[in-house]
Amino acid sequence: MFFDAEDYAAAARVLDGLVEEVPEQTAPRLLLARAYYHSAQLRRAESELRVIVDRDPVEHYARLMLGRTLQRQGRHEEAASHLRIASALAGDFDQI
Repeated sequence: MFFDAEDYAAAARVLDGLVEEVPEQTAPRLLLARAYYHSAQLRRAESELRVIVDRDPVEHYARLMLGRTLQRQGRHEEAASHLRIASALAGDFDQI
C-alpha cells in the first residue's frame, strides 16, 4: 500500500522492522532496498543490496538495483560491473 501511494519513506520504516524480525529472508530486504532507493536513501539501499548480493551472488534484481544505486551516487565504474553481471544473469548478453 505504501508503494502504491509512493510513500517510500513510510514503507522503509515498516520494512526495516520486518527485516529485523526475519533478517535471513531476501524478499523483505529487497523491498526495503527498493524503498530506500525510491526515497533517495541511497547509502542505505546500497547497504541492504550488498547484504543480498553477498548471500546470493546470482540474485539478478539485487545486482541490477545495486548497479543503479551506485550510478545514482555517481559511482559509474563500480556500477558497471554489477550491471554487466545483472545482464548476464538475465541472459541479455548484448549489454555485456
